[in-house]
Amino acid sequence: MAREVTWVRCCIAGGGPAGMMLGLLLARAGVDVVVLEKHADFLRDFRGDTIHPSTLELLHELGVLQDFLKLPHQEVHEINAQIGDVSLPVADFRHLPTRCKFIAFMPQWDFLNFLAALAGRYPSFDLRMRAEVTGLIEEAGRTVGVRVTTPEGPLAIRADLIVGADGRSSVVREKALLHSLELGAPMDVLWFRLSRRPADPAQTMGRFDIGRIFIMINRGEYWQCGYVIPKGSVETIHARGLETFRSGVAKLAPFAADRVGEIRGWEDVKLLTVRVDRLPRWYRPGLLCIGDAAHAMSPIGGVGINLAIQDAVAAANLLAEPLRVRRLTTGHLRRVQRRRQLPTRVTQRLQLLIQERVITRVLGGTGRLAPPLLLWLLARVPLLRRLPARLIGVGVRPEHLRAPVAPTDARA
Repeated sequence: MAREVTWVRCCIAGGGPAGMMLGLLLARAGVDVVVLEKHADFLRDFRGDTIHPSTLELLHELGVLQDFLKLPHQEVHEINAQIGDVSLPVADFRHLPTRCKFIAFMPQWDFLNFLAALAGRYPSFDLRMRAEVTGLIEEAGRTVGVRVTTPEGPLAIRADLIVGADGRSSVVREKALLHSLELGAPMDVLWFRLSRRPADPAQTMGRFDIGRIFIMINRGEYWQCGYVIPKGSVETIHARGLETFRSGVAKLAPFAADRVGEIRGWEDVKLLTVRVDRLPRWYRPGLLCIGDAAHAMSPIGGVGINLAIQDAVAAANLLAEPLRVRRLTTGHLRRVQRRRQLPTRVTQRLQLLIQERVITRVLGGTGRLAPPLLLWLLARVPLLRRLPARLIGVGVRPEHLRAPVAPTDARA
């Protein structure tokens, strides 16, 4: 028998960027909210690490940007594409109409811990770790709660609104029978670590070569490496043997060739299955999906985390007051989807275009890889680099914070 928990106005499943930001903003507006995170902490390597200018702008609006930038991070003002042996500039963030004209690379667990500490200042915020949503509670065609597994036993949490922010494998989405439209992705990613030395390059880097795409994220003491492979080819790579894989890594990152032995076995190489999908409908009475639960993004541009945060801001702007006065309707949930549907579709369409025109050709190509005409134009005309910078750094229809309808004094 599940133990009943005090009713809350909003229950959020998932303590990722979307869930934590929405929980923070609702608590800031005086809405009682609980965030449920199934893990014991936020320490997972294979999450988005890019904090884009649009998100940094939101932190400024919250008045915490300077505190945030005190955390260890790397600042990237320009993106270059390494095509074979040619390095070409693609995006220049230095002209964006934002306070921070760079992308901040930071382990996502640091970002989430920062949001959790900030939200914890509000008495109406409750974060519960090791609390996994396993089912929904339905009454008269409306979602009115969730069933939760915890180390202390099962819980049943009731709320005016259930928000699914539990990622691309969302339990909330599955239990609500909200079916996604699969858009396809031609690649998966193998993630692993290599140690980093003082003489190594400082910046996060990526390289495109025939049949191979390789990314190295600077994590301070080590490199988080992403080896992009054709979708479904992991068994073939395993069959070729670990030594062949190490040799391929050494060719793509020559400065780290003497470290590939740190990949001791396939257990050190984790598979990230890439999906691109979206829900035709993000909501039903009493329930809303946001972030990856509503639209899984390709890793191209690293924009998934930032779209998830933009969803959270739009949801807080549109739902805080109806939740606070207990007048939430399905129409309010519909407005959230309408607000965020265009940015989602435009971003996914651009990602699919890049997948088709670049990723598929690189992974399936033979011979010599030549940079596409568009990249040559971006290299030769600096003004053009502002467009991809705008799309990556700010996005389509960026959201801004509204003043809280019922400000709640934060704890010191």
